[in-house]
This record gives sequence, C-alpha cells and structure tokens, in this order.
Amino acid sequence: MFIVQSRNNDSEARTGVFKTPHGDIPTPIFMPVGTAGTVKGILQRDLCEDIDAKIILGNTYHLYLRPGTEILKLAGGLHSFMSWDRPILTDSGGYQVFSLSANRKLTEEGVIFKSHIDGSKHTFTPENVVDIQRIIGADIMMVLDECAPFPCDYRYAEKSVNLTHQWLDRAIKRFKTTDPFWKKEQFLFPIVQGSTFDDLRKMSAEKIASTDMAGYAIGGLSVGEPAEEMYRAVEIVTGILPQDKPRYLMGVGTPVNILEAIDRGIDMFDCVMPTRNGRNGMLFTSEGTINIKNRKWADDFTVIDPEGQSEVSTKYSKAYLRHLIISGEILGSQISSLHNLAFYLKLVGEARKKIEEGKFKVWKEEMVKKLSVRL
Repeated sequence: MFIVQSRNNDSEARTGVFKTPHGDIPTPIFMPVGTAGTVKGILQRDLCEDIDAKIILGNTYHLYLRPGTEILKLAGGLHSFMSWDRPILTDSGGYQVFSLSANRKLTEEGVIFKSHIDGSKHTFTPENVVDIQRIIGADIMMVLDECAPFPCDYRYAEKSVNLTHQWLDRAIKRFKTTDPFWKKEQFLFPIVQGSTFDDLRKMSAEKIASTDMAGYAIGGLSVGEPAEEMYRAVEIVTGILPQDKPRYLMGVGTPVNILEAIDRGIDMFDCVMPTRNGRNGMLFTSEGTINIKNRKWADDFTVIDPEGQSEVSTKYSKAYLRHLIISGEILGSQISSLHNLAFYLKLVGEARKKIEEGKFKVWKEEMVKKLSVRL
C-alpha cells in the first residue's frame, strides 16, 4: 500500500511511504542495485548500519541463471540466502535478455535466449518470469517487457509497445492466479514503454494505469536519449498514471536526473552509476563531481566529503582513496562505492525533507547547479 504524505504547490514532487512485508519504503527513494544478490563490494551490514538503505534490487535474469531457482528454494528465498531482511525489488530480466540481441529470439510467446555464462538455451515468458520472482521472494516484482533500443523507428517502437502490453495481460493473470511462494505479500509493477514517441508513451501509460496494480514503472529511458527527451516522456506519463500509486523510473540515473524526475512526480529510482562509477574513481560529493584518479588529489589530505552521510566519507582522505584506486586495491572500490551510495541516499533524503517543508523547487535549482560542477 502506498500513502502520499506531502506535496509541493509549485512542483509535482511528493513524499510518501510504500508498505511491504519487509518494511516501509519512504519515497522519494534510491535503490542500490544488487544484481546477483549483492551490491558489489558492499556488506549487507554496511547497507543497513552505515547508509540505511531501505530497499535494494535483484535481477531475475542473473539470479535465474546463477544460483538458480532450486538453490533459492533450498535457501528459503533471496532474503534468507543473502541475509537481508529489508525489501527487495527484482527486475524481470527483460532488459538483460534484450541486450543480448545476438543471442536471443523474440516471439509472441516470450523470448528464447542463450545464457551469457555457458551458452545454454532458456525461455522467458510473462508467466514463468512471475513464477521465478515468486521463488526469489521479491517484495516488488516487475513484468516481462521489451525495452526498445534508442534510437529506433516508430514502427519498431509501436510493435514493441503492443507486445509489452500483450505480455502484461498474461503476467497479471498469472500473478492473480498464483500465491506468494514464501507466504508474504508481493506486488507486481507494470512497465510503461514507448521509446521517445509521445503518442506511444501516452497510449502505454493509459494501458498501464488501467491495470490498477500496486505501483507502476517507466522503462526504456536513460538508454542514450537526450535528457530533455527523457524529462518530456516522464511528464507525459506522470500526467496519466494514478496519483495514489508509486512511480518507478527504471535505471535512472545521475543525481541531476533524479532531482529533475522527482520534480516531475517520480518516487523510486535505481542505477548502477554510484557503484560502477565509484569503482572507476568517479565520486559524487556535496560540492560537485570528482575524478579521484587526477593528479591534483595525490596530496589532498582533506576528507572525501565533510558533508557525507557514510562514515568512510568523513574518515578517509582524497589522497588515500586515490592511492587505493590507482593501485587497484579492492578497498578503494569499496570506499568509493559506499560513499557514492551514501551520497545518493542522502540526496533523496534531503529531497524528502525539502518537499515536506515546501521548499523543494528552490533547493532543487540550487543543487542542480552545484551537482553540475566538475572539481
């Protein structure tokens, strides 16, 4: 159940709480990506105790291939397997399958694909993707959809949307005629598609809104299109989706993207950027973005970010972190990933506070300028 708690008069931004069997999720929220049952390099202890992550993601494609559903059954589901007692959202794996364009075949029934691990052949259908996520035990499950590439022509995008909608009907039927494998309530989110074509986004949003599910996702964005096209698509969709249900913008994005999307009525986000970029030496800080590999940080003994939320942000120096990253030390990836995740979670936390105070719009404009600085 989703409860809207506060709104801004000069913005579509709002705060809320989504209630799940594994805990309440305050929104707006950023969800660290734990594709294969782990947020890369980060202990579950630190996710909870250091940065207080309220929810993380898993990925159906990767978990289905490895460790597999039989192991997950024996383990008691993903929560038990990875010793995580907070909410989990699982992507359907559709994006991963469709990115394997050379190793998959798309049909009305579903998609046949070859494993990137051993080349074995598998099939995903709207029905078995629900079944797999039942076994995983995710609190929030995503439907199987096709994520159209960017750019693509109108005919392809239209065909893709229609297929996604056909699959959606089947997924919802399966969801409504099956019970949670682990006896805990689960929620299924449909996904709006339509590439960057306004009429297709509108049509898809209207279809998704009519399903009356617990929440809704917007997919197929942040795949290479200009930011302004992404924002326009978000505005079209949020103008149609119900006001009393959470909206999840999949795979987005930079801190600026997140603030702009909150302004347009988005509640939930995920992205690999904090951890992936962190492992490569890019840090998001309260004063701007840092490439810690640059020589200028070699003798900078100030802390990574004095306003950082994580303990590592205020404990270790830029010089020390640069040394670790340049040396290829695993600890460098851990520190930078944890710092970046903490930054993202602090950002959405501050956004919640400013929305509640009625000051979001002015604060957002100030933060966008600050976050656009390269130090």
